[in-house]
Amino acid sequence: MHNVKDLNDYTSPFTKISQEQYSSINYHHSEYERRGSFVAACSAFRKIDVDQYNEDNYKEDECGESQSPPSIEALKTVLRNAPISSRNQMVKDAALNVVMQVLLSMKSSQIEEAVNALDRDHLDILMKYIYRGFETPSEGSSGQLLAWHEKVHAVAGVGCIVRVLTDKKRV
Repeated sequence: MHNVKDLNDYTSPFTKISQEQYSSINYHHSEYERRGSFVAACSAFRKIDVDQYNEDNYKEDECGESQSPPSIEALKTVLRNAPISSRNQMVKDAALNVVMQVLLSMKSSQIEEAVNALDRDHLDILMKYIYRGFETPSEGSSGQLLAWHEKVHAVAGVGCIVRVLTDKKRV
């Protein structure tokens, strides 16, 4: 063990340390020696089991067959509350933004399931929103909307497109 006089002999005259500073340094040094090392003292992060997030072990929450995913329920809710008869364009634009967020947030593997869960009237409204989304494309939206259009056309047929194009009520 060194004392303050010995340490001051090895330092420059401008960095003389006091007995209080020496005691503090000595205390911290002994704490690290007691714990083994600084890394061992900071091992709280090791309490998380990172192996549970490995792709081989990870399993998505499976929904029951009677329960549809939240994104499909969100789509049904948005289509059910579509402001078709509203004359306020700001309300229609806000509804379009919500529908586009729901459509673009869905995975392509969920599109067919979502379309099959809708009835004819909701498919017509969805097709209206798809065409409206084509009017104001954003980056990556056109490809996603084409996938939606394909699935809706496969389920609802050409009649859906004709009904949407000839209907005077717009979304």
